[in-house]
Amino acid sequence: MKFEKINLQTWERSSVFQHFINDMRCVMSMTVDIDITDFLEVIHQKNYKFYPAMMWVISSAVNNRKEFRMGYDEHGNVGVWDFVSPYYAHFYKEDERFVRIVTEYHPDFLIFYNRFLDDLHRYNDLREFDLKEIPPNTFDVSCLPWVHYKSFDMHIFDSGTYLAPVITWGKYEKDNSGRILMPLSLNIHHAVADGFHLCRFFLDINDWMKKIN
Repeated sequence: MKFEKINLQTWERSSVFQHFINDMRCVMSMTVDIDITDFLEVIHQKNYKFYPAMMWVISSAVNNRKEFRMGYDEHGNVGVWDFVSPYYAHFYKEDERFVRIVTEYHPDFLIFYNRFLDDLHRYNDLREFDLKEIPPNTFDVSCLPWVHYKSFDMHIFDSGTYLAPVITWGKYEKDNSGRILMPLSLNIHHAVADGFHLCRFFLDINDWMKKIN
């Protein structure tokens, strides 16, 4: 992984970034019902599992945009990672507990898909936060497959400087027209993204779902 430090003296977003970091720290959140009807048809035809396939779609949409790959290096410098990987919660029905895992992102769907399944098998006996070696270039993902919600907001009570996206999706179900919709939520610090970037993420999701064929 590589980290490109940003020069706050010349960066075109510097004044906006510093305002929302120094003067008014805030996070934007949006939930959108995305249509996954065609996506489900494709992955069912190819016998792919939904969870790792959707994780690749989300990870690809995140990695596609610079504003979602921002973070800090070990010296506290602001910059952009060349790629970020999902740090996700996997739920175990048998004991109703979870484990937090990182699967390294790869733009090739099948490489990532197989990595994901291998990681679930490798860390099958871990729970909660047993995984200790967490790389710095990650973003947060979780899934709530039990309910089709209308909105979801994750409040992170840190210093208010966490820059990576926080993404959640819920249960998918058919609407009155027979299309299958799934709620997808994105939280992102206003220092690195505006409403335009927030909306563009969901458009990107639609595009990346079409890349599995």
